[in-house]
Amino acid sequence: MKLKARRIKEDNPAKKTMIISILKGCLTALCVSLVGILIFAFILKFTNISDSVINPVNQVIKGVSIFLGVFIGLKKEKEMGLVSGLLIGLIFTMLAFTVFSILDGRFVFDRTLLNDMLFGGIMGAICGIICVNIKKSSV
Repeated sequence: MKLKARRIKEDNPAKKTMIISILKGCLTALCVSLVGILIFAFILKFTNISDSVINPVNQVIKGVSIFLGVFIGLKKEKEMGLVSGLLIGLIFTMLAFTVFSILDGRFVFDRTLLNDMLFGGIMGAICGIICVNIKKSSV
C-alpha cells in the first residue's frame, strides 16, 4: 500500500489579508504623521511657540497617527486586534524613525527611540483592541 504525501497548502487567505491590513495601517499612520508634522512645522515657523511644546505635540501627533492607522488598517478585521495593533504601532514607529532620520540627515539611536517603540507598541495594541471590539459590538 502506497501512502501519498498530502501537500499542505501554505497560502492562507486570512494571513494575507492580515498582512495587507497591517501594511495599510502603517502607511496610513506614516502619511498622517508626515502631514501633522508638516503642519506643526509651519505653525512653529510663523509663531513664537516655546521649544518645550515640541515634544508633547510630537507625541500627540504620533498617537493620533497610530490611532488612525490602526482604525483604517483594521477596518475589516474582526479579531486579533491586540497583535495587529501592536504590529502597526511598532512598524510605524520604525518607519517614522527611518523617514524622519533621512529627512534630518542623521540617525540617532538613543533612549528616545526605545521610548517611542514602547509608546507605539502600547498605543497600537490599545487602539487595536478598541477598534476590533467597537466593530464587533456594532455589527
